[in-house]
Amino acid sequence: MSETGSSRKRVAPIIASVVGALLVGFLWVLVTAKPNTADDADSPLLGQPAPSVVTTTLNEEDFVLARRKGSWVIFNFFNSTCVPCVAEHSELVAFNERESTAANPAELYTVINDDNDDSVRAFFSKNGGEWQKIRDTDGAISVAFGVAKVPETWVIDPNGYVRLRIAGQLTPGLLDDQLALLKKQFGS
Repeated sequence: MSETGSSRKRVAPIIASVVGALLVGFLWVLVTAKPNTADDADSPLLGQPAPSVVTTTLNEEDFVLARRKGSWVIFNFFNSTCVPCVAEHSELVAFNERESTAANPAELYTVINDDNDDSVRAFFSKNGGEWQKIRDTDGAISVAFGVAKVPETWVIDPNGYVRLRIAGQLTPGLLDDQLALLKKQFGS
């Protein structure tokens, strides 16, 4: 046997041990890392004026976000085939019912994300939801808000500033709790 082959045989177990130790260390980091349990998600829009939104509703009415100043506005980005969107829908229906009797109710809007009007109408007809649905036909609203994937929920204060982004499916009471905190902090 050559000297080169013999030295390779001695180095191979050392390399394998080092690689194995690195893999075990990486696995340990993954297993012991604490998951992000925050209900909200960071965005450069937080605390900034909301992007301009000019579109139409599913009922063919004009929608201009700037005209909503003075009201708390909730945008829920939605697609009728999105499993988490479907799963959170009953929470949005309940939230909207609670808000309708509030002293200063928030206005809930569904932003239709990459979906067709007929599918959205059929979904809401079957599952309820008596609030406006606004079109995002070219994706400009989603891009302006930096929506990564649906569902995402955004809260805009009465002065037109973005105050909260919730990425992912809403859990029971989350939107109520977060909105109450925001109203306390920024005035109702």
